[in-house]
Order: sequence, then C-alpha cells, then structure tokens
Amino acid sequence: MSVATTVQAAQQLAIHMQPSDWVQLLLYFLSLSLMAVGGAIATAPDMHRFLVDGHGWLSDTQFTSSIAIAQAAPGPNVLFIALLGWNIGLNAGGGSGAAAWLSGLLGVLICMSGILLPSSLLAWQASRWGQRNQDRRSVRAFKQGMAPLVVGLLLATGWLLGSASSQPEREWRLWLLSLACTLLVWRTRLHLLWLLGLGALLGAMGWV
Repeated sequence: MSVATTVQAAQQLAIHMQPSDWVQLLLYFLSLSLMAVGGAIATAPDMHRFLVDGHGWLSDTQFTSSIAIAQAAPGPNVLFIALLGWNIGLNAGGGSGAAAWLSGLLGVLICMSGILLPSSLLAWQASRWGQRNQDRRSVRAFKQGMAPLVVGLLLATGWLLGSASSQPEREWRLWLLSLACTLLVWRTRLHLLWLLGLGALLGAMGWV
C-alpha cells in the first residue's frame, strides 16, 4: 500500500479519539505484550478483534496491509505494530496534513511502547532465570509445552490473513499458495524472500 493509498484509506475511515481512547490503546498493547508468545505476529487475531471489529479504529484493508508491508520489509516483523499505530493516528487525524502526521506518530509511539516494554523486561528476567535453571524438569516441560501453543497462534494468524481477501472466488488460490509455501519451508532450504517475491508477483498479476 502506497502512502497515497494509506491516506485515502484513512480519509475513508474518519474516527474521533478521546484521550481515554489513547490510554485504552496503550493499556491494551501493554497487556497483549505479555501474551505475545511466538512474537507479536501470533497475537494478530486478537488485535484484529480489538482494533477492527471491536472499536472500528482500523479497516480490514489497513490491518492486513500493515502486516503485509512489515513482513515484506527488512527488519523485525514487530514493525507491523508501528504501522497499525500509524494508521490509527491517520484515521484520528483526518488522513492528511500536519495534524494527521502528528497523530500518526503518537499512534506509533503508544503502540510500540505498549507491545515492547513489558515483554522485553519479562524476557530479560526470564532468560536470566532460565539460564540458571535450565536443567530443571519444570523448565524443560515449560519449553516443550509452549511449542504447540506457538504453532496454534501462528495458524490462527494465517487463517485471519487468508480469510480477509474479500474475494471468495480467489480464496482457494490463497490457501493453495499457503500450503505450497508451507511445504517448501518445511522440506527445503529455500529462502523466505523468494516466497515473498513470488506471492507479490502472483498478487500483481491478479492470480491471488
């Protein structure tokens, strides 16, 4: 999604954010940060429930495009949180102009601070404790038990993204492409960037 498209989408979804709404947004990401097992991307379904379905602060297009751009761009995939905050701010600021940009920056600051601070502090403390107690049976059991949880959260995220195309006639192509990519990642050493590029090419051609 280009900047112009982002602005246009924001103008189509004008929202009014009270100070209490910004506080609620911060508190939501602070709490969600402690549930981000497997990374922030694993909590995308709940973000969609809260931001799109619950409060209407984002459109489906803005939500899915934020994730797609962050996944395709270099850097950690947690950057999609910044794009979510940016789009919320644009929507609150009217979509264009200095006020919208300042509102977008506020959204980025709130969302990124909320998602990063609790989990970073917890991970730092937990990793130190885990290193000292890595031979304990309870620690080993905890690590093994978390694996299926992470897989389930990632599958839920994949289901959300695959079902948000608003083009039912093409969904079978998306699922077929997803299955092919899953098998390639599992059985080969093909770099993910090649798969991202293939997906972008098929999307540009209108095949998916």
